Amino acid sequence: MRKKVLILGLCLLGVTHSLSSKDKKSIPLYKDAKAPIEKRIDDLISRMTLEEKILQLNQYTLGRNNNVNNVGEEVKKVPSEIGSLIYFDINPELRNSMQKKAMEESRLGIPIIFGYDAIHGFRTIYPISLGQACSWNPGLVEQACAVSAQEARMSGVDWTFSPMIDVARDPRWGRVAEGYGEDPYTNGVFAAASVRGYQGDDMSAENRMAACLKHYVGYGASEAGRDYVYTEISAQTLWDTYLLPYEMGVKAGAATLMSSFNDISGVPGSANPYIMTEILKKRWKHDGFIVSDWGAVEQLKNQGLAATKKDAARYAFNAGLEMDMMSHAYDRHLKELVEEGKVTMAQVDESVRRVLRVKFRLGLFERPYTPVTNEKDRFFRPQSMVVAAQLAAESMVLLKNDNQILPLTNKKKIAVVGPMAKNGWDLLGSWCGHGKDTDVEMLYDGLTTEFGGDAELRYAMGCKPQGNDRSGFAGALDVARWSDVVIVCLGEMLTWSGENASRSTIALPQIQEELVKELKEAGKPVILVLSNGRPLELNRMEPLCDAILEIWQPGINGARSMAGILSGRINPSGKLAMTFPYSTGQIPIYYNRRKSGRGHQGFYKDITSDPLYPFGHGLSYTEFKYGTVTPSATKVKRGDKLSAEVTVTNTGSRDGAETVHWFISDPYCSITRPVKELKHFEKQLIKAGETKTFRFDIDLERDFGFVNEDGKRFLEAGEYHILVQGQTVKIELID
Repeated sequence: MRKKVLILGLCLLGVTHSLSSKDKKSIPLYKDAKAPIEKRIDDLISRMTLEEKILQLNQYTLGRNNNVNNVGEEVKKVPSEIGSLIYFDINPELRNSMQKKAMEESRLGIPIIFGYDAIHGFRTIYPISLGQACSWNPGLVEQACAVSAQEARMSGVDWTFSPMIDVARDPRWGRVAEGYGEDPYTNGVFAAASVRGYQGDDMSAENRMAACLKHYVGYGASEAGRDYVYTEISAQTLWDTYLLPYEMGVKAGAATLMSSFNDISGVPGSANPYIMTEILKKRWKHDGFIVSDWGAVEQLKNQGLAATKKDAARYAFNAGLEMDMMSHAYDRHLKELVEEGKVTMAQVDESVRRVLRVKFRLGLFERPYTPVTNEKDRFFRPQSMVVAAQLAAESMVLLKNDNQILPLTNKKKIAVVGPMAKNGWDLLGSWCGHGKDTDVEMLYDGLTTEFGGDAELRYAMGCKPQGNDRSGFAGALDVARWSDVVIVCLGEMLTWSGENASRSTIALPQIQEELVKELKEAGKPVILVLSNGRPLELNRMEPLCDAILEIWQPGINGARSMAGILSGRINPSGKLAMTFPYSTGQIPIYYNRRKSGRGHQGFYKDITSDPLYPFGHGLSYTEFKYGTVTPSATKVKRGDKLSAEVTVTNTGSRDGAETVHWFISDPYCSITRPVKELKHFEKQLIKAGETKTFRFDIDLERDFGFVNEDGKRFLEAGEYHILVQGQTVKIELID
């Protein structure tokens, strides 16, 4: 009997094993979460038709003009096989309904990747990126990007078109607001920090998303600061200035990049094989994908490269651009190009592979849907608001403080004047995600909270941000005469910076300058608080003001940070990441220019040739004394280790944070170099009376070396300088 039972059991076991093996074989390999990603991609591509592959390389939109009456209709219009959608909503349910269509109505069930421009916040809006750079605190920016990722991913967005790391030296270009200033290394450091914040260690996590480095490359060099136009960039400058931030971002693991609108010395960025294929894919080994900017493929016609949209698709695709954002060039013409032999199936498969690879890494095949949660569980979390306030505080730069008028003490009557004082919308800045003006704490409210217990505040708008209406001047002057001190809040409207927001002058409108001149007649100290998206021309207003605080466009939680700096509760620590010219006529003006052939000549005859506020400028309420910069050696050979240290002592009575910028200079090189180049920076809190040591570990090839016109690094023997706070230390490199 036992023998029969044993035999029967073995038979049943065999049947069960056979069934489980059969079930396992019936599941496509690409759906097996335990299989290696590359094998899953191989399997999926082998099953796809050409039409299915092509749709993976296109991006449409969803939710742009959505309302409750057209949700179903909007989803119906989008093909279930589409590769990506720009998602303009914050409703996970709409995203899930579209994703369900992709998963259940398409033949293979390939999930869609949903993207959105969360540039400096999704709903909890942080300071603009240019302001963030002035914090010199990459760790804090990483935290802010992590908050954006959490809010976006929980709202149905898997992918952000951020960070923007275009080196920009012309503040007439409105998009300087979106980047990290004029220095290549600074942009690279914040690129890496942003990527870490968005993607984390595992971008498939429910609170992370894929990053996108943009705009690749040279967009910030647009002639005369005019958006979308031609850029003339030498091969060597392309490498030493514009490519460095992207290389640093790629090394940090950025999943994707976005091609640039601009024509680069005759070859548009969106059809540039040297940049997209030779450099990015072959040299840097990037294995994610490139998405075009909005309509950039079709715009190859406007740039004079392609005669037709079909030609544009051929140029862009063969150059290495995988995904077409809203040009409808790939979906309409790629199949025909393959059939004509102008695009190969191998190229199509490689492009699809790159798109699928990002989707697999995001975990979309295992978790295609976004859990539905309440907005209060996603947005404005307490810690997110703390990060917003801290980043705003550290981004603000005290530009001027004559006679230590700040911090304000024993002021019983405070006049608050200006069009930005009770203006929430314009504090958000361009590309403000899903931010609302009702989310913003206004500057006046921040001042009331800070000073209201000890002082009386009175408000007058004075004037609107622009126009010729001076009718409010009299009321503003009356309030100023009543007061002990005048805080005048001026700046740019949200729409004055950002995309397609170039300006011929970076001065504020005349009406705002006239308001300051009028207030000066009261004979009271004038504190100018500036909210703007670019450096400004201040040469007429600066002499009228006793102090100037640059707060940029600080987002939703900057008002109390601003007020805290004015009161002294917060010690300002921001330093400029972009030069403030004395006048628009000096542009371009930036710190790391190359040397002049006649250093004693070549200056303007009618104005100074110096900037009003240089790169790295920023005042504090305490004093820092630098010790002697001490290198570990003054003579080195290739391959040697080298470091330098400097002590910084807080000799004042207040705790304060100081940023030490480490520059290098190569006085003589076979390719002439900038007068100095930032290679390292570090920010530390130093308590009153305390001394901290700052250290720069120098990689000779990276930090002393330079790059030629083909991106090859070289290091020449000779003299190098390490520059810190007016000190110069000579290092000799010997062969």
